Amino acid sequence: MSRPRIAVLISGRGSNMMSLIEAAAAPGFPGEIACVISNRPEAHGLARAQAAGIPARAIDHTAFRDPSGKPDRAAFDAVLDATLEAEQIDLVCLAGFMRLLTPGFTRKWQGRMINIHPALLPSFKGLHTHERALAEGVKIHGCTVHFVTPEMDVGPIIMQAAVPVLEGDTPEALGARVLAQEHVIYPAALRLVCEGRARIEDNVVRVDEFELAGHALVVPPPAG
Repeated sequence: MSRPRIAVLISGRGSNMMSLIEAAAAPGFPGEIACVISNRPEAHGLARAQAAGIPARAIDHTAFRDPSGKPDRAAFDAVLDATLEAEQIDLVCLAGFMRLLTPGFTRKWQGRMINIHPALLPSFKGLHTHERALAEGVKIHGCTVHFVTPEMDVGPIIMQAAVPVLEGDTPEALGARVLAQEHVIYPAALRLVCEGRARIEDNVVRVDEFELAGHALVVPPPAG
């Protein structure tokens, strides 16, 4: 049985993209990173993917405009969809892809597209999650891997990791600890999806208890 072909969509440096590429390169990983696509031609992640031997290309979203000159999201998504189909992609991973996708595109790929978000959903949807977490005074923060649905940051949750919020934390320090856990759970969640172990039932992801015990993370505060 052939491994699922995976496309990774990025907009920037490709930090989570690299964690997926490195995981998929290990013997026995149940999926293949087939291509990397960025909506920004200047994204540093494109060069990193190519250096890792992964085909990478840009589809510049700024080139898609309607006759009045306004951004045409549907036209961009149509080209993105055609590219994924041409690459025979089975699964899509959003890894810092800073572009809202149209409902039509999302519905087509629903159940076959996952995202990582730097917060413990359903808290802190959207942007600036670390700043907002500190402003709210939460004691636990973290990250979430979820299936993508037409509504932003609300899809069924596959896996989460938590980190403590420490006295004197800055958004940068907190974000660095969260990012380290993103690099752990995104490849683990992708493995579950590729293996068919993460199943959506009644809008909730079901995973057998052994896998959850092995992968769900809660990181305690440092000793002392």
